[in-house]
Amino acid sequence: MNFNDMLKKKKKEDSDNTEDINTTVNEFEQETDEQAAENAPSPVDTLKEELSLANDKYLRLYAEFDNFRRRTIKEREDARKMEGKDLIVSLLPVLDDFERALRAMETATDVAPVKEGVTLIQNKLKGALNKTGLKEMESIGTPFDPELQEAITNIPAPTEDLKGKVVDEMEKGYFLNDKVVRFAKVIVGA
Repeated sequence: MNFNDMLKKKKKEDSDNTEDINTTVNEFEQETDEQAAENAPSPVDTLKEELSLANDKYLRLYAEFDNFRRRTIKEREDARKMEGKDLIVSLLPVLDDFERALRAMETATDVAPVKEGVTLIQNKLKGALNKTGLKEMESIGTPFDPELQEAITNIPAPTEDLKGKVVDEMEKGYFLNDKVVRFAKVIVGA
């Protein structure tokens, strides 16, 4: 046997071994694919799992929103209950002054100090209300304005220049932050 024959024989043995290896590898891949196919979830199972996750996410989001809604409703109610707190707190000293004035009137013999005390209380009340944005409406001597004033009656004007103007005021009108909160009730000269 010569060298070439030996080489051919060796190649043939190697090719047989390679074929055996390839066959073994192919068989192993087929077995692995079959096992993977058995272990892989079906498309239905995958969709069911995705649906379950989506439902869970939706329920959590809905619960979170519902809690937020309840919390904001409660906060609004609490805010409405305390809306006028600042005004009431600013009026408490005026109430205290009225109580002191009533006690002083029981023992007062002179009217002048009582009158002065009531004037001081009125000024304190006006000051407290002005701090909240309340302003008195000036009506007497101004032209009648149906947007700001309500005419109670007409009387003959005492002078020519008061025709169509406010002669007297029965109730003062008020603005709250430049909006009318009470129309002035006035008497207009005709």
